[in-house]
This record gives sequence, structure tokens and C-alpha cells, in this order.
Amino acid sequence: MPFLELDTNLPADRVPAGLEKRLCAATAAILSKPEERVNVMVRPGLAMVVNGSAEPCAQLLVSSIGVVGTAEENRGHSAHFFEFLTKELALGQDRIIIRFYPLEPWQIGKKGTVMTFL
Repeated sequence: MPFLELDTNLPADRVPAGLEKRLCAATAAILSKPEERVNVMVRPGLAMVVNGSAEPCAQLLVSSIGVVGTAEENRGHSAHFFEFLTKELALGQDRIIIRFYPLEPWQIGKKGTVMTFL
């Protein structure tokens, strides 16, 4: 069950329409998870600084159970997410940061319980 949070200082009118749906589909493919399990949030227009500069930038947080736990996994995921984000947001790689957080099933609540028991 991946969770993606894309924060950017790009104004909402510079974020391509439907980005959240395309990011959902891309994430499903990148992480080999069913699209109906992917959760995406896009927050434009934030006050942000990346690498000491407030020029247009973005930060992606990727949290998931079982697929973001090693450097090798994240290296591959990073390449695919950077390819997607640079194209969609028209930003250079130096203006994007990605953070990966592995989750455990007991850390995700769903249907009145946690994923451990579903």
C-alpha cells in the first residue's frame, strides 16, 4: 500500500492537470503494486527551498510496505520517479528530492484494524 506525497512550490496552474492520476499509475508500475492500492497527494504552491534555492522545485515522499527497504531497490525506483517527475513538472533533477520510507503492516490502519490483520 504505497503512499506518495508530492510537495512543490510550483503554482497550481503550473502543475499539469491530472498529475495525481498519472503519478498513481506510474507508482503502481514502478513499485509493482496494484493501482487501487496506491495513495497520492499533490500539494502545489508551497513555500519551499531545495538545495538552498527557492527556484521551482519538488519533493516526493514515497512510503510503502516491502518495496522501499534497500538501497538497491530505491536506486531503481529513484531513476524511474526522476524520469517521470522531470518530464511532468519540467524541472531539472537538481530541483527534485525524493525520500523513501519503508513501512511495516502494523503502521497502516484500514477497515478498523491494521494491514497486519487484513
